[in-house]
Amino acid sequence: MNLTDPIFTDKDRAREYLERQRWADGVYCPHCGGVDKCKKLEGKSHRPGLYQCGDCRKQFTVTVGTVFERSKVPLNKWLLATFLMASSKKGMSAHQLHRTIGVTYKTAWFMFHRIREAMRDGELAPMGGGGGTVESDETFIGTDPTYKGSRRVYHHKMKVLSLVDRDTGKARSFVVDRLSQHDLVPILKENIDRESRLMTDQAPWYRQLRADFAGHEHVDHSKDEYARGDVTTNTVEGYFSIFKRGMKGVYQHCGKQHLHRYLAEFDFRYSNRAAKEIDDTTRANMILKNADGKRLTYRRINSVVA
Repeated sequence: MNLTDPIFTDKDRAREYLERQRWADGVYCPHCGGVDKCKKLEGKSHRPGLYQCGDCRKQFTVTVGTVFERSKVPLNKWLLATFLMASSKKGMSAHQLHRTIGVTYKTAWFMFHRIREAMRDGELAPMGGGGGTVESDETFIGTDPTYKGSRRVYHHKMKVLSLVDRDTGKARSFVVDRLSQHDLVPILKENIDRESRLMTDQAPWYRQLRADFAGHEHVDHSKDEYARGDVTTNTVEGYFSIFKRGMKGVYQHCGKQHLHRYLAEFDFRYSNRAAKEIDDTTRANMILKNADGKRLTYRRINSVVA
């Protein structure tokens, strides 16, 4: 798909495209979930794409219940922004988007945060099932505005824990307040299958994990050990290299209240990268389908808990 495609220039074509993606198995009501009595309202008195549910009697369009709901930005510009986000390896700045599609910077910033919300996987199944291998590591970025203590070493930095399933290529990342067994071990136990092999570095918070998984092996970076056979954390460190190039080279600044959405963006692209034979159009369509049920308001996105 190229940028001259009609879905990027015509809002009706864009709406029809989104309908095909969201309602591939048939139209359903986003209010009550009804599927049997959804009728398209025709005629000049109704706007294009308007439906009515025969069960709850409410009207709706394809954008209701998605991140695109109640937006004044034409839907064709939303699809273009989604395609640009899906096709960029290390992200695209809101300034670049506002120049490209002709919206204000604030609008472009909000659009990208909505799209990041649609990129959020929400997958709850443990990683590494069936005896797979999961790598775990942590990194630091920016400054944590909530930290009031010493700026010694990494303590004043925002902290990120990432897990990468070596077999499926999936990545899952978390913003954490502290690096300790108390904070990290529950995340590992909840997100990694007990039959998995866990690969980490020599950090002290990874100790005492052998009984929780099929195996726990580590490399000792303090002794310049980065691989011992298949024992390595190079895969997750490769993910961090892409993440940091994007955060430092493209976005440059990120508040802690928004960091989890940037992580969702990089997790999505890494988990669905070209190396897995998933092209840009497929990634964009995955975002459009995943936008269902993820309404994001301006108040929520700017709140401290966003």
